[in-house]
Amino acid sequence: MLLPQPAPGFRAIALRWAVLLSVSATISIVFELFHLPAALLLGPMLGAILLGVNGRAVSVPRPAFMVAQGVVGTLMARAMPPTVLGEILSAWPVIVVGVASVVLTANVIGYALARFRVLPGTTAVWGASPGAATAMVIMAEAYGGDTRLVAVMQYLRVLIVATTASLAARFYLDATLTGGTAAAWFPPVHLASLTATLAVIAAGLTVSRVFHLTTGAMILPMLFAIGLQGAGVLTVELPPVLLAVSYAICGWAIGGRFNREIIVYAARALPTILLAIIVLIGICAVYAGVLAAVTGVDFLTAYLATSPGGADSVAIIAASSNVDMSFVMAMQTMRFFMVLFTGPATARFIADRVS
Repeated sequence: MLLPQPAPGFRAIALRWAVLLSVSATISIVFELFHLPAALLLGPMLGAILLGVNGRAVSVPRPAFMVAQGVVGTLMARAMPPTVLGEILSAWPVIVVGVASVVLTANVIGYALARFRVLPGTTAVWGASPGAATAMVIMAEAYGGDTRLVAVMQYLRVLIVATTASLAARFYLDATLTGGTAAAWFPPVHLASLTATLAVIAAGLTVSRVFHLTTGAMILPMLFAIGLQGAGVLTVELPPVLLAVSYAICGWAIGGRFNREIIVYAARALPTILLAIIVLIGICAVYAGVLAAVTGVDFLTAYLATSPGGADSVAIIAASSNVDMSFVMAMQTMRFFMVLFTGPATARFIADRVS
């Protein structure tokens, strides 16, 4: 029987953070040298994973992660000006079919995992669901799923999707992160717009906390900002440094989910889980090809729109690439809500048939 390990002291935590910052910066710089989009997300994510699997995990304070999600939410809103609503409505049949196809494919894979006893029924459904990873883990717990296995499947998929999407952006469109000079990192800031943007984020986080909304930290600031932009009373202002810090925090929070214990616990099912993730990503890439042919958007835009990863990581990659971000975010957001509303009924339906 394993005895619980004592909590690390202040000096040990400070040392871990120093190592994490150094490793994250090194990986990010290497990725930047190769012009890999979302380097500021992937570097911290991989750095946190390296520390976690070596028993030196660093926990990101929840308030910091929520603020970072709020920043990403307003980033998504900035990419969705009022005119995008008309574009979405004009193409709504294609978007709905695209979203439903990804959700249905994920549910079929979840059913297969449950049917062949790779994972228990509800665990398989929530693990395969292409929604926000944190929300799926919390909802799995509420509906009787094994949160450890769901977390492995969700965050492993986010990691793989983020990596493959960044590689696709790099080599398909030769996309690069903007910035690199002092002028690009520290452009003039409109103080009133920045203050208003931060107030919108704070309002979203407050409402989310008061009403205990699982994914409100990202969704509410996004919805508030979209509404205020549409009314002409808000211009979203997000300095590059604020975005970079938020990307890093999101990367650390995602990577910090991986540790040696959870990998060992999931080892038996890990090969099949990896295969299921790869199959889902491959099928979504086929959907992306069809979507690009039907709508006329470029393949990378369609690929990011159908990618079954977290909306926050996809938003960061889309913002770093030359794609139609409003189209990507429209599909990602619509899919998130579809999974949120249909997930519980789907989980019960599948669990009843494989029990």
